[in-house]
Amino acid sequence: MQNAESSALLVAGWHRMSYVFGDQSSMSQELQKHILKVHSNARNAITKGKYLVFGVGSTQLLSAAVFALSLNSSSPARVVAESPYYPVYKTQTDFFETVHFEFKGDALLMKNTSDSAGNVIEFVTSPNNPDGNLRKAVLQGVSVNAIYDHAYYWPHFSAIPAPADEDIMIFTISKLTGHAGSRFGWALVKDKDVYLNMQKYVSLAEFSISRDTQLRALQLLKVVLKGDGREIFHFAYEKMRDRWEKISQTVSLSKRFTVQDIPPQYCNFFEKVRGPSPAYIWLKCEREEDTNCSAVLLAANIIGRSGSLFDAEDRYVRLSLLKSDDDFNLLLYRLKELVSKEGGADTL
Repeated sequence: MQNAESSALLVAGWHRMSYVFGDQSSMSQELQKHILKVHSNARNAITKGKYLVFGVGSTQLLSAAVFALSLNSSSPARVVAESPYYPVYKTQTDFFETVHFEFKGDALLMKNTSDSAGNVIEFVTSPNNPDGNLRKAVLQGVSVNAIYDHAYYWPHFSAIPAPADEDIMIFTISKLTGHAGSRFGWALVKDKDVYLNMQKYVSLAEFSISRDTQLRALQLLKVVLKGDGREIFHFAYEKMRDRWEKISQTVSLSKRFTVQDIPPQYCNFFEKVRGPSPAYIWLKCEREEDTNCSAVLLAANIIGRSGSLFDAEDRYVRLSLLKSDDDFNLLLYRLKELVSKEGGADTL
């Protein structure tokens, strides 16, 4: 809103009608340059020596990466993720399941049973959705490949201890600028064959990523890069930190609820130790009888996502902090009301 004019986009009806750009590519070279510059400013990823793939949000690129990593497997690749994990990993893998891959659940279970022989693909969300903690791959080995979902690995959601440098790293504009409806994501890929097969997947599914979408993304990144290219991260970090502190302070007065622990860490972007500013609250109902935490909150007119969606107990529920100020303030008000009704709770 503070950059309404410079972020606006007007496209003539005759403009960008072709499938491809003037250089016969389906990917905007200018957009690629801006993406690399944003990563350089955020200090969150090493882009040198990586290929860039565009996709319809990060969701399509997650599927494209599974396709690319399982294509030449002699037996179905087993796809796993450490619980709690983003539900789309399971639902999308199950929906597109072929002779090449199948979803097999929690990566920790596979590690504990020493059953990681054969081709294994592990989704690693860092910071994690739903709990906001930084993660590394659970499984190791010559037949194990990791897909790092770094949707939230930006200075406004997490400390950046060091630039990420994994073989497959996926990002999305929906978490960088909030423009989820534009459906634009990108992957940084080290191996050329994996890159080509991911490109093939996207090409067969979409022919190419919408040029209108690419133009919108480019215009937004131009605004992000205005000045020193750091303003959006400072603005968003302060907003998210403030929301986290207000919610966690409220819950700290409760004997019924707890929230996740995210320790302070050194941040490569801010060049200092900084506290948490996650996208979500991972709330737990501590009372023995509260086996369905989502229902407990719903009774107080608070809507969350049940823990079982993330392969966790329903004692957990995810609350989003990615809302308007009005929505957040209403969440905070209702949570304070709920805590204040506890027997023996401190007065808010």
